[in-house]
Amino acid sequence: MAVGTHGESYMRAPTGSGEPASADRPSPLRPSAPADRDGDGPDLDGLAQVAHKIRDAIESVIEGKPDVVRLALTVLLAEGHLLIEDVPGVGKTMLAKALARSVDCSVRRVQFTPDLLPSDITGVSAYNQELREFEFKPGPVFANIVVGDEINRASPKTQSALLECMEERQVTVDGVTYPLERPFMVISTQNPVEMEGTYPLPEAQRDRFTARISMGYPSPAAELEMLDTHGQSSPLDRLTPVADAADVRALIEVVRRQHVSPAVRQYAIDLVTATRNHPDLRLGASPRATLHLVRAARAYAALDDRDYVLPDDIQDLAVPVLAHRLLPTAEAQVERRRPEHVVTELVNRLPVPSSGK
Repeated sequence: MAVGTHGESYMRAPTGSGEPASADRPSPLRPSAPADRDGDGPDLDGLAQVAHKIRDAIESVIEGKPDVVRLALTVLLAEGHLLIEDVPGVGKTMLAKALARSVDCSVRRVQFTPDLLPSDITGVSAYNQELREFEFKPGPVFANIVVGDEINRASPKTQSALLECMEERQVTVDGVTYPLERPFMVISTQNPVEMEGTYPLPEAQRDRFTARISMGYPSPAAELEMLDTHGQSSPLDRLTPVADAADVRALIEVVRRQHVSPAVRQYAIDLVTATRNHPDLRLGASPRATLHLVRAARAYAALDDRDYVLPDDIQDLAVPVLAHRLLPTAEAQVERRRPEHVVTELVNRLPVPSSGK
């Protein structure tokens, strides 16, 4: 459902009602006072400008996928982690690398293989002969953006090395805890579990990813344009950063100030709660999923240059944020009822908050 479809009914007075226009009339979905855009800190206008630069940089590499690019930006500004799942060859790693290169910050890439060890990701304490003591050698997880390629080709033991750093932004090795620099984002790609040589991600691992997206095949027109832009050289080689880590940290602070009305918060809770009671699911969404959904909705609204969240934002993000956390029952699997179908059904069934609430 497009953003704004319900928004008009929330913000606009009925014809002839004598009520003030939406810009003047208070709404339960909008903040009681407009956000201050004249301060010294970053504002929504600045966020939109920087976000558009990052989006344009990514779209110079990824052809014909504006919705996918927007969702990737949403996860970045929501301080989340992104899981990209699709068949080989559709640009999963290209999207991850394009997002990483658009921001001038530390980036490390990890190719997950069956023989990869947890210490290959987090780091290891090695004995220094000169100092006669152990010293910590940081692993690739000590970066602002970590690109994990084909994460489900590594064993569950190695996959679990990301659990602490993704949730707590820290790494503990030999009893010593090392904080990770912010912003910190893990962008992982995975192949469908039906493909050979893959290990399904544990439920705890999937729950730490804010959203899962699928690239999908490009349209014929986008694929034809791809032959021109990628034919002689990769546009990724020409991609230059358009923002830095400090810019991203400032934008995240703007997103945190986004207004979420009580009605929209309750709508998010109702949607998540419904997944826990659905007969087609044996595992519903966790409280962490509710937090991720609201955080992502704040970023999604900010990218639309709004300082308040609409139910439309919750609806648009419900499938990518919730579906990968859900486990269907055996009967649902036999009937090919996927979690995406269940979430879509709940979005269509649950009542949407109105301006009267």
